[in-house]
Amino acid sequence: MSDLAPFLLITHYQPRVWGGGRLARGPEPIGEAWGAWEGNLIASGPDEGLRLDEACRRYGADLLGTRSVARHGERFPILTKLIDTREWLSVQLHPNDAQAEELEGAGQLGKTEAWYLIETAPDAEIILGLREGVDRAEFAAAIRAGRVLDAIARQPARAGDTWFIPAGTVHALGPGIFLFEVQQSSDITYRVYDWDRPASAGRELHIEQAIRCVEPGAGERIAPAEPRPREPLTLIESDYFTLARLLVPEGSPARLDTAGESFHALTCIAGEARISSPSGDLSLPLHATAIVPAATGAYEVHGSAELMLSTA
Repeated sequence: MSDLAPFLLITHYQPRVWGGGRLARGPEPIGEAWGAWEGNLIASGPDEGLRLDEACRRYGADLLGTRSVARHGERFPILTKLIDTREWLSVQLHPNDAQAEELEGAGQLGKTEAWYLIETAPDAEIILGLREGVDRAEFAAAIRAGRVLDAIARQPARAGDTWFIPAGTVHALGPGIFLFEVQQSSDITYRVYDWDRPASAGRELHIEQAIRCVEPGAGERIAPAEPRPREPLTLIESDYFTLARLLVPEGSPARLDTAGESFHALTCIAGEARISSPSGDLSLPLHATAIVPAATGAYEVHGSAELMLSTA
């Protein structure tokens, strides 16, 4: 195995008109904290200051893993986020890979994603999918008539729930939600309704693209993972990513192994953790993200913490 050591990433904060106050403070509300993204800068170790995509090209499968490279090449294939909502996000959807290339150009990726809800207000809701029986033509008619909210399905948002959102699924997050998201490495969003906010500052609608890409049957719920005697708890397995939840009690380290197949992206969502590997140790503070290179092999996570583990 390579001696490439686990490393921290510098979080990339995104102002959003709907953002809350849990993440970094700034002149505008912060809605998203991008933890593992190809544009993040490395914050620790000998490659400090290098962009993650540059490190992927430099180290290839030693960083990304044999499985990830076979599926996705030497591009960092996922984007992980913490999302904090004070207001409704736009009602939106994302294209699949083929549609992204057709509508946005060669090399563009679609966007399938998953959510793990960390905290929710008592009355919080999400929009996920169309109402039963609503087809593409009815969805298009509802948008053009200004009644898209009549065509969508709302669900209560409960902390601890996990949701899988395939490309083409109409969705939105309501106020009072703090969640972890893993998705394909794409930022293509087609908005169909923005709660009557001004169509400015990059918040225009994309009606025709959304009608082209909607999948009326998409958006089935994946129930919260059942407790299992071993950690981590796998929540989502897809062709694009795997998402797991890792609980680390004080004095009882978690033992993990990349097996050379994929990097591990670890985001701390409660407490603080320490990653211990043959190539070096690394502290992982609350809301920070670390990459464990695929070539690391076996390693341990210590502390009293809850983490989200994303692989590809």
